[in-house]
Amino acid sequence: MRFVILSDRDVAELPLLIALVFGGIPLVWELLVKLFRREFGSDLLAGISIVTSVVLHEYLAGTLVVLMLSGGEALEAYAVRSASSVLHALAKRMPSVAHRKQGTMLEDVALDAVQIGDELLVLPHDICPIDGTVVEGHGVMDESYLTGEPYMMSKTPGSQVLSGSINGDSALTIRAEKLAVDSRYAKIMGVMQSSEQHRPRIRRLGDQLGAFYTPLAVALGVAAWVVSGDPIRFLAVMVVATPCPLLIAIPVAIIGSISLAARRAIIVRDPAVLEQVDVCKTIIFDKTGTLTYGKPQLIQQIAAPEHAPQEVLSLVASLEQYSKHPLAEAIVAAGRNANVVLKESSQMSERPGEGLRGIVAGKDIRITSRKKYVAAHPEANDTLPQQVGGLECLILIDGVYAATYRFRDAPRSEGADFVHHLARRHQIERVVLLSGDRESEVQYLAELVGISESYGGQSPEDKLAFVRRETERVKTIFVGDGINDAPALMAATIGIAFGQNSDVTSEAAGVVIMDSSLAKVDEFMHISRRMRTIALQSAVGGMALSFIGMLIASAGYLPPVAGAVTQEVIDVIAVLNALRVAWPPKKLVDF
Repeated sequence: MRFVILSDRDVAELPLLIALVFGGIPLVWELLVKLFRREFGSDLLAGISIVTSVVLHEYLAGTLVVLMLSGGEALEAYAVRSASSVLHALAKRMPSVAHRKQGTMLEDVALDAVQIGDELLVLPHDICPIDGTVVEGHGVMDESYLTGEPYMMSKTPGSQVLSGSINGDSALTIRAEKLAVDSRYAKIMGVMQSSEQHRPRIRRLGDQLGAFYTPLAVALGVAAWVVSGDPIRFLAVMVVATPCPLLIAIPVAIIGSISLAARRAIIVRDPAVLEQVDVCKTIIFDKTGTLTYGKPQLIQQIAAPEHAPQEVLSLVASLEQYSKHPLAEAIVAAGRNANVVLKESSQMSERPGEGLRGIVAGKDIRITSRKKYVAAHPEANDTLPQQVGGLECLILIDGVYAATYRFRDAPRSEGADFVHHLARRHQIERVVLLSGDRESEVQYLAELVGISESYGGQSPEDKLAFVRRETERVKTIFVGDGINDAPALMAATIGIAFGQNSDVTSEAAGVVIMDSSLAKVDEFMHISRRMRTIALQSAVGGMALSFIGMLIASAGYLPPVAGAVTQEVIDVIAVLNALRVAWPPKKLVDF
């Protein structure tokens, strides 16, 4: 406006004044609040520069600082989520109405209107609205995100159901046992709100560096003013001192790392976590879906002496290939891996509560539970293999006991290697397994992967309390994938969620691993370490060059305009170095 349109200087400076009023005043106010709290961060110098430039009528310099300060914040803002989005996702997942039975009629009522004793219909694939008991129907429900139990749970009349569970293919009629406000899902929402209120505050890398850089720069600027008697020297020192390497280079390194992670199916929701991984000393794992695949695996086949294990597996897999039972897929997979021949099946039936039976190669095959078999044949109880942890089923051929099959949640193939390398490569001092699954299952997995400290039967409240206690002592990482993990994910220094199974879990975590794999967790840890190293190079190197410029400015050889140009050269060097984080290294996994 001044040189092209040939406006008066006062008119030409009008946009600068507008920017300073609407952009500078809010920023300076925030900085004053920080100063009152004795938080001497890197952006305090920028605030001093803004105020000084206005006092000395150097509006262009002040506006540039406003843009620089707000620009650094804007680079990170898109990845920072609010607490309300977590609770919104949690509330959105629950149905707002329930299908209440009134004789032969159905009516949709608000969840809060459901009373204890009401009978509700849960349709196929619906989310269960209330805690209750099944009174009619047979089917399965997925409770893994709530309880940590890794399997589809069978539901028959008398079975308990939890609000938030996902129904299977069959409609179920349930009797409400609790009000909506007292349900399991409502309790998790309450724990989530409590967790958000006590979320650990992470001190950012730029603030840590600025804590000593800011007082040093102010002291040097004041000394130059006092010695020379010229306030312009103070402004020149402040302009050169404005920590662009902290305000711009560190966010650039963070954004570059977020981009690199995203290309590797790792979504960084909270950029602050990238600065913290390298200083975390405790890592806490959920069991189901993190250290395991969340699917049953046939781990042991105990055949009776008169039956060949391979032949029994062939007969059972031939029948199970037509079943939708949670364990059927595991048996068929075991048969496929053993290269057994699948034979023709007929007369298959799978009545609820009675197990699976059919004719395979002319033999009557029945798959049932220990409880039902012993109830019909009490004398056989002492001859059966001893019952251990995990799930099991019994195989009968032509009415005679033939084998016992035992199942466990399949551990991830890379689990033990990953756990063993944490102390050596990432300086992790404590590894904990924390799960809502049964104690025997948790202990079994802990021994498999080499974790010496494990706790089973943990509710979301228990997990939250444990993580809070540990996070008060050291910085922590929590890795989980279920809704029951969401409060703990928020309470840890860094929360890492596996997969896209729940928008609640994804909202609560700072990092979401889309391609569920422990190798991806290792990649994230290395991306974070590399980001911190390069960000420190850019920040410390830029501050060192700025300090040299401050000395020259304090001596009167670098006026404010030249100081601004010098600072921009330093910025470019620091930012170019920070951009290196986006270049993928040759290797990001070291186990």
